[in-house]
Parts: sequence; C-alpha cells; structure tokens
Amino acid sequence: MLLRLSIVNFALIKQLEIQFGHRFSVITGETGAGKSILLGALSLMLGQRSDGLTFPDISSKCSIEGVFDISDCELEDFFTENDLDYDPNCIIRREITPQGKSRAFINDTPVNLTQLKSLTSRLVDVHSQHQTLLLQESGFQLSVVDSVAETSLVLQEYKELYKTFFQTLERLNALELRNKEAAAELDYLTFIEDELSKANLKEGEQELLEQESESLSHAEEIRLRLFQAASLLNDGDDNIIQRLNETGNHVLSASRYLRNLEVCANRIASATIELKDIYNEISRISDQIGSDPARLQTITDRLSLQYQLQQKHRAGSTRELIAFHESIQQRIKGIDSLSSEINSLTAVKNQQHEQLLSLAQQLTEKRRAAIPAIELGVEQVCKQVGMVDAVFKVQMTRLEKPAVSGADKITFLFSANKGVEPAELSRIASGGELSRLMLAVKSLISSKNLLPTIIFDEIDTGISGEIAGKVGTILQEISGRIQVIAITHLPQIAGKSSEHFKVFKFNDQERTFSSVSKLLPDQRIAELALMISGDSESEPARRTAIELLGNNI
Repeated sequence: MLLRLSIVNFALIKQLEIQFGHRFSVITGETGAGKSILLGALSLMLGQRSDGLTFPDISSKCSIEGVFDISDCELEDFFTENDLDYDPNCIIRREITPQGKSRAFINDTPVNLTQLKSLTSRLVDVHSQHQTLLLQESGFQLSVVDSVAETSLVLQEYKELYKTFFQTLERLNALELRNKEAAAELDYLTFIEDELSKANLKEGEQELLEQESESLSHAEEIRLRLFQAASLLNDGDDNIIQRLNETGNHVLSASRYLRNLEVCANRIASATIELKDIYNEISRISDQIGSDPARLQTITDRLSLQYQLQQKHRAGSTRELIAFHESIQQRIKGIDSLSSEINSLTAVKNQQHEQLLSLAQQLTEKRRAAIPAIELGVEQVCKQVGMVDAVFKVQMTRLEKPAVSGADKITFLFSANKGVEPAELSRIASGGELSRLMLAVKSLISSKNLLPTIIFDEIDTGISGEIAGKVGTILQEISGRIQVIAITHLPQIAGKSSEHFKVFKFNDQERTFSSVSKLLPDQRIAELALMISGDSESEPARRTAIELLGNNI
C-alpha cells in the first residue's frame, strides 16, 4: 500500500508530502485547487508519459516519489528477475528534467519505464473516468470475470501456449511456402543431378585424359622422335653407348698408371649403365605407342562432355563441377526433408491445438461457474447505491476460434429500471449509473485482486444525497480489504473516510501554488460544513458534518 507520496516542482506544486493511512483516505478541495494535478503526479510516478509537463522552477528537475509497503505482495521474484534490491518498504521515484529527460528508480536503482510499469501495475489500481468508460469494453469485462473466477494460473498457461502455437503455425506456413516454391524447382534440380550423375565425374580424370589425348594425337611424331633417340643411343654404327664404352676403356687403361682415374672410369661405367636403361625405356615406350583412333575419339568425347558441363555450370575445373554436383544433391535432399519436417511440425501443431482447446475449455468452465456470483454480487451493490431495480447479466458466447485470452467473449448487460430488458452498457447506462456500476464491480473484485491500493477519481459522477452516502459506505467496506484513496467533492463520501486531506492554493510573491494538508478533527468538520453549505461556520452545516463523520472524527 502507498505509505508516503512526495512531489517536488510539478505543475502548481512546489513541494509537498502526504502520509497515507492503511484504510480509507479522501482528498477534497475547491475546483481548480489542484486535485487533478495530484493525480497527474501520481500517474507520472506509476509510469505514464511526461508530455507537456510544466515546472514551477525551470532551473530544477521534477521529482515524484512514493513509498509502498509491499510486505504482503509476494513480489520477491520480480526483484530477483530484475536484479533489484528487495525491501518491504519499496521506494519508487520518477524524475524529469526541464529539458524533458526522464529517469525512473526502484529502491534507488535506475530502471526503464517497462520495469516501472510492471511493478506499479501490481501495486496500484487507479480508477478514473476513463476506466468507467473502459467498463463498456469487452476486454475489461473479461478481465473482471477472470478476476472473480481466479483463472490466472490457467490463463497464463493458455497465453504461453497460444503464443507458442502461433509461432509453430507461422513456422509451418513458412515451410509450406518453401515447399511449394521448392516443388517447382525440384524437376530442374533433378534433371541437373541426373545429368551430372551420368557424367560420373572423377577428380583428376580430366588431366589424365588430356595427357592421353595429347599422346594419341601425336603418336607418329612421338614414335619417330623415340626411334631417332634410340638410334643415337645404341642402334647406329657410331652410337653414344658404344663410344662411351670405348671412352671408358681408354680411361680404365690409363688408370693403371694414375689411380685417380679409376673414379672417372667408374663414373663413365655408371653413365653407360644409365644410358642403356634409358635406351631400354625408350624402346619399351616406343613399342607401346601406336595409333588408336577409336580410343582417341572416346577421350575426345569424354573431354568434350566435361568442357560443356563446366561451361554450362560456370565451373573452372572438374573439382568445382563435382562440388556443384554435391550441392545440387544437398538441395534435393533438403527439399525431400521439407516434407518430413512439415509432417512432423503439423503433428506438433495439432497437439498444441488440442492442448489449447483443452485449456480454453477449462477457462470457459471456470468463467461460467463464476458468472452467477458476479451477477448476484453486482446487483446487491447496485441496490445498496440506490439502483434497487437493477438487473445485471454476464453474457458469455463462444468465439469461432481461440483468441489470446481463450475462446469466450464476455458482454455485460444492464438495466437500471424495472421492466426494461438488460442491454449492452453503451446502449442503456447513464454516466451516473456507469459510475455506480463500476463501483459495484470494483467492490466485487477487490477481495480477489492482489493489488494493495485502489485510487478512485470521479467515482461520484452523477450522484448526490443519500446515494453518495451509500457509495461512501461501499468505499469504507472495500477499505477493510485494501487501501482506498478517493478524490471527491461530496461530503457524504468524505465523511466516511478514516483520513481527510485537503488540496488548497496559496500565493507567494511571484505566483500561485497548490499544496495538501491533512485535516484535524475540527478542520474536518469545518471542511465538510463548507462542502455542504458553502459556509464553514454554519451551525446546521456543522451539525450535519458531525453526523456524517460519526465515529470517523
């Protein structure tokens, strides 16, 4: 609950601090005194936008700080998840500079607005005229039913599965689109793969075939050159080997007289052996060389096929062509696996859909079970606040397909007058009736709601007299469960409060400011008398004020 609110340099507020009690507090003041400014400052601290902010002192920043007792709010996980220090007395602060720069703090640790709103949305419920209009919206009506039906755990599980289901559906749609596009490509890829498979390409084959082609194309020239080489080595009358033998014999003979020549003779002998071996190899190769037009044609055709495939697929070599072939095979395999993946994901989608329908049905059953208590509870409070003939119905219809909050649409039907058939709120309820109906709804869900503080602004729209007193009684009853703060202009409501704060204006030498003071018992009587008659000294008004206050003085 909100223990303390401090405001510095905001709109007409120079500086103020309010200490709130645990139960029912009211804030009153003349029109224009600054009640809406107070609520605006509070909303800013809770995370609302800071557009159009004015500063009494343009040289200083604006600061709004609240201290909350969160000891019973079960918020330890939030602080752990956001790496924040937990303290039962939580300090929330919002600062805005005149240049428009905004900063937020939780227990003096800087946080972003998302974190700020995530925390404050679990601490304070601000009921304003806007929220009374919200009562007409289907989403809000559904949240009311869910609050009473206590669907939070099932609803959270449903929403998580709903998100997962649509992620699966999105992925499945993408796969099916890819599969459709791939199907058109598959014939082309299969044709290329078949063409390359039939080519039976082997790495290094092209180089070998090119060499063999060269050999077969120049067979006669090769044989002629080899014949000439063999003749020079060993076949002619004056061949190299014969002359080398003679040379060796001369050196060997001379070595009898000069031993150093033995080395030369041995080297000549070795060279002779090497040349004979070369001669034999040339002769062998020469015998193997022959003209083979059929083989040459086969090689030419094979090389032509490889050259054509390389040109067609922009490959610089057989190795690149083989790599391209492998990539085509992988693409075909990927297309083939798409069908399997689609079948698998379809099974997952169907399973998730069944689970989603099951959870949606659980939500429907919980909501349906809570409707009689909601209708009865709202009608009872409506009667307490003067709408004795009020009829309130909760209509639940089934959606064609599950939505983000289940498969149900909730519509509130209402009639304030006897003999008038209940209809949708936008068609039948007046402003005053909507305010009292919202109060009835808030009263009903306050016992279910974990929010420790509710702030009412404009709850007294369109009501007065005895009805206002009954509204005050309802607020008083709600404050037995949670902290209630109400901004009101009705003495009947103000008299029911535990604490009374008054907003007032004052002037210094340069400008007008707004401030707030907590009223003492005598001051409360005077303020209520002023609200009743316009004269704080009027004895009849003061007696009425004392009567309104009862035991709350």
